[in-house]
Amino acid sequence: MYKNKKVVVVLPAYNAAATLEKTVSEIPMDLVDEVILCDDASTDNTVEKARELGIQHIISHEKNKGYGGNQKSLYNKALELGGNIIIMLHPDYQYTPKLIPSMVNIIGEDLYPVVLGSRILGKGALKGGMPWYKYVANRGLTFTQNILVNYKLSEYHTGYRAFSDVVLRGINFNANDDDFVFDNEMLSQIIYKGFDIGEVTCPTKYFEEASSINIPRSIKYGLGVLRVSFVHFFNKLGLMKTEIYK
Repeated sequence: MYKNKKVVVVLPAYNAAATLEKTVSEIPMDLVDEVILCDDASTDNTVEKARELGIQHIISHEKNKGYGGNQKSLYNKALELGGNIIIMLHPDYQYTPKLIPSMVNIIGEDLYPVVLGSRILGKGALKGGMPWYKYVANRGLTFTQNILVNYKLSEYHTGYRAFSDVVLRGINFNANDDDFVFDNEMLSQIIYKGFDIGEVTCPTKYFEEASSINIPRSIKYGLGVLRVSFVHFFNKLGLMKTEIYK
């Protein structure tokens, strides 16, 4: 609990058994009230490992719903539990849980209702092992997105995010895609609705067990990101009326 605000960490899991214990061990449980894990039909023993670690709330998808579908289940459960500050942390240990106190403080003190852990702020992305093609794509897409959605972020592609419940209740995230472009649709909705976004520097970690999409899926993701940005742009001009902005 932070100043009477319930803090919930949500873990979108897929084959995360090898890294789950390391991730959970660094979550500051003196600050976090609830942890929710959603297993998206893993083929390993992620669910058994989660139970062994004593995670309070475990959601199991019988069929793989995708990264976005996983997050929908998590955010809906977090709101159902009365969460006021909701942090999305990947259980593959690519993002450090040690930033949770900073993110909670920023939202809890009403500085920003949304906080992103940016891998691009500073110079740690390539040093931390981010593949060069992903770095170049990240920079190019972010530059284009900043122009089209009329905002300024260091990156739109981090998976480390924290939200106030007001934001999650104020956007129609359940209407978003079930795949990886879900993340960008959420940021588009947040900007469209006028919520401010803060960023904190986050160390970059790429290693064998960390999840990562391949080049073909990266291309599909990049095209999806551009589509979202143009849809945002045309909705702002009044030339389109898209469901996700309602």
